[in-house]
Amino acid sequence: MKTRLFMLWGLVLFFTTQLNAQWTVVDPSNLAQGIVNTTRNVVQTSTTATNMIKSFEETVKIYKLGKEYYDKLRSVHNLVKDARKVQRTILMVGEISDIYVVNFQKMMSDPNYSIEELNAIATGYAKLLEESSGVLNELKDVVNVTTLSMTDKERMDIVDRSYNSILNYKNLVVYFTNKNIGVSYLRAKKTGETARVTALYGNPSDRYW
Repeated sequence: MKTRLFMLWGLVLFFTTQLNAQWTVVDPSNLAQGIVNTTRNVVQTSTTATNMIKSFEETVKIYKLGKEYYDKLRSVHNLVKDARKVQRTILMVGEISDIYVVNFQKMMSDPNYSIEELNAIATGYAKLLEESSGVLNELKDVVNVTTLSMTDKERMDIVDRSYNSILNYKNLVVYFTNKNIGVSYLRAKKTGETARVTALYGNPSDRYW
């Protein structure tokens, strides 16, 4: 058992080192918080759709930087079960960013939302992503070799708790996205523009429903 745990933490450190992705170099929680901060700036400064689209470009820049990191992390294979759970936890934060940025870019071009509604939606995404970032901060203890006061069980408990928390936030982001897009579908149905909305977001059956 001790050998297995030793291998686990060694592999966790190994795959982060190999990808130049230790938290001291590329911190996924900082990437997520960067998206949160730029989103808040979008909300605070956007009074028109055109203004919002321009402001959102900074969010997209950070998102693309994070996507490179997540793509490299995703390419790491042959990890033991619990190390894969650490990897999967981090990657889910990237998936939350994907869902947010990809769908919000579409929402900004959707006339079924007012600028006030878009600001409210962006605020909701920022809150969920910030909560996810907070979970990753706790997960840092798992891959931090200086945290010698923790027992193996405590480390494993953090991995499990972090994974379950991030999974819950991801599900909330999916639900939040679908509910907001659902509003656009309902409004489009009343005005006979469902074809346009379907072309923008895809069929409901093709999405997260």
